[in-house]
Amino acid sequence: MARPNPDQVKSVTTIGAGPIGAGWAAHFLARGYDVVAYIHDPAEEAAFRKILDTGWVSLEGLGLAEGASRDRLTLTSDLADAISGAEFVQESAPEILELKQALYAQLSELVPEDVVISSSTSGLTMTEIQAKCPTAARTVVGHPFNPPYLLPLVEIVGGDQSSPEAVAWAAAFYKAAGKAPLVMNKEIPGFVATRLQEALWREALHMVANGEATPEQIDTALINGPAPRMALQGQCMAFHVACGEGGMATNLDQFGPALKLPWTRLEAPELTPELRNRMVDGCNEIAGDRHFEDMAEARDRGIVAILNAIKEVQT
Repeated sequence: MARPNPDQVKSVTTIGAGPIGAGWAAHFLARGYDVVAYIHDPAEEAAFRKILDTGWVSLEGLGLAEGASRDRLTLTSDLADAISGAEFVQESAPEILELKQALYAQLSELVPEDVVISSSTSGLTMTEIQAKCPTAARTVVGHPFNPPYLLPLVEIVGGDQSSPEAVAWAAAFYKAAGKAPLVMNKEIPGFVATRLQEALWREALHMVANGEATPEQIDTALINGPAPRMALQGQCMAFHVACGEGGMATNLDQFGPALKLPWTRLEAPELTPELRNRMVDGCNEIAGDRHFEDMAEARDRGIVAILNAIKEVQT
């Protein structure tokens, strides 16, 4: 079987019944693909369909592709059946290295050699995952941001045995599938977006630990300060545009010395019981009586509105 053109793919197989696996299935269905979803245990079907129900509301708000239908979903607990006819495989199995290595060895026998297999892993490298896969050249990482049915980012990187052609094909496929692919220069722990997110997270924990800010104050600062601007410009371009005609050169020349000021505490703070309780109590106070599912639905509605607003600005 020859590898199809990325924009001609019609059938996708997803592996995994959790929020990422089911979220990917929802995304691909909304983009008009035939989706075969493998779930390890039939008992996981109810949870899988609940995630799909939640995601579909937001996906309708974003606008479904022509031909998109939930009727194009097939659920199975037979891995060989799930792979049959797949033109792309999105793997979202649990983050256990031995499990993934065994799975990729099995997929190597079941999946036609030209079909790209992409992992949603957030904590493992493809070099580790593909170590026992006889057809490792076609394996890549396609790391989404959660929820994958809403947030466009997919960070793509190969392992030591991955072919550049497979990485390029995956990037082209994700773009055709409505994602925003970011092809990384090399494997690094935490990818790009998670590294940036974790730096912010460490700073927040330090401020709470030192009594400098509460979780509510931190979220208020982000929501009403950098977040709306970063949704359009990111960090680098926000600073570039902020300095007028001089751009980033002015920024670094004028404010560069401030980088030496002792503002940041990039080392992770000690997660003491006291800090743990402050964070838990602070977040519970923000949540109040709202249930998790209600907050997730509100989050999704807000993201849909933001994404639609960005589309209007960029068109």
